[in-house]
Amino acid sequence: MFRFLEEKFVPVAARVGNQRHLVAIRDGFITIMPLTIIGSLAVLFNGLPIKAYQKLMDSIWDHGTWTQWGGNMWNATFAIMSLLLAFTVSYHLAKSYGKDGLTAGVISLSCYMTFGTFGEGGLSGLTTGTGGIFVALIVSLLSSELFSRLSGNKRLLIKMPDGVPPAVSKSFAALLPAIITIATFALVRTVISTSFDIPDIISSFYTTIQEPFMGLTNTWAAGLLLAFVPVFLWSFGIHGANIIDPFMQTINLPAIAENLKAINAGEAAPYIINKPFFDAFVNMGGSGTTIALVIAIILFARKNKQYSTVGRIGAAPALFNINEPLMFGLPIILNPILVIPFILTPMVNVTIAYFATKWGFVPAATIATPWTTPPIINGWLATQSWTGGLLSVVLITISVCIYLPFVMMSSKAAKLDKTEGTQETKKNQSVVMKKEVAEKVEV
Repeated sequence: MFRFLEEKFVPVAARVGNQRHLVAIRDGFITIMPLTIIGSLAVLFNGLPIKAYQKLMDSIWDHGTWTQWGGNMWNATFAIMSLLLAFTVSYHLAKSYGKDGLTAGVISLSCYMTFGTFGEGGLSGLTTGTGGIFVALIVSLLSSELFSRLSGNKRLLIKMPDGVPPAVSKSFAALLPAIITIATFALVRTVISTSFDIPDIISSFYTTIQEPFMGLTNTWAAGLLLAFVPVFLWSFGIHGANIIDPFMQTINLPAIAENLKAINAGEAAPYIINKPFFDAFVNMGGSGTTIALVIAIILFARKNKQYSTVGRIGAAPALFNINEPLMFGLPIILNPILVIPFILTPMVNVTIAYFATKWGFVPAATIATPWTTPPIINGWLATQSWTGGLLSVVLITISVCIYLPFVMMSSKAAKLDKTEGTQETKKNQSVVMKKEVAEKVEV
């Protein structure tokens, strides 16, 4: 089975993982990750559910003043996510073609603005915030493709004389491709608005496609799928998280924004499945909940020198959710024994955490913390509740129990292989010695 998957499936998955458009989306989200974290911390700053903290802040500053500070940080991050993505995704896609990414990003943002909804005082919040992410992604990919092809046409190139500053030359070189690209998207917006009577394209797209799509992904089955794909691909040495990340990020920011909006309104958070959920309860120690594997090795595989050494080396990185030492050191990749708990454990954790959240034992994850935040602390921060940290402890304990029999089995198998290898070496040495003695006797 491993051989079949390695020969037939892995090459296809590797090509998907390196597909330039998915890579551009992934890198576009990674570029704005610091702003995502800042926006989440701003919400945590404003709404930390500790009465002593709230009273302390109210005593230092007027409540409306210090919460406005956090609100301003939110406006500078989550409230402009669609605009940022329209730029960053196009930038990375154009760079992959060897084109001017900065110019492509600016043009993509302008193209997205042709679909924007303007009200009194400027753009609507849905256009700039997370509600326009799907449209921003589509526009950024299409506009960057069109601009990249047009900018490669020598007939559309306006050459400036020698001595003109490079920045000016670049601007004029991109002038005609930029005009054609922006005019094309403006024409599309005009046709849709007039022919189909859809004045607010982004709002219509959100209510018709984006919101229902996010609802479909907010299920236990979707959680299992999102947990399965990365670890399954990692089992063959493919960075599964990078492949699933564009999809995860697409649903992540709108889900966080809607959860926070509902909580601020005193309602239950509508979306359980998002990236903070996976970071807090599934990817503890890295893909496969490998913090539990480290604990199992340290506690129950100390007699196996290889496992204990790799376990000690991998313990510190695992605390910050980095598990490459374990993936390649034990290894887990293409290991028919350890691959089983590596795939099974995240699916068990998703199931427990999903229903614990759904049934109200733990608040929904709403705060996007840095992915290197240690387990348990991450659970507390993501949910803004001590119950989130407690759930992380419970899940790690269960994960250790899942890993334990496989660690003992794998350790025993590795020891047996080493013993057999030593015996085989001694046997070969014995044969060589006998042959040398026979040759001497003949001489």
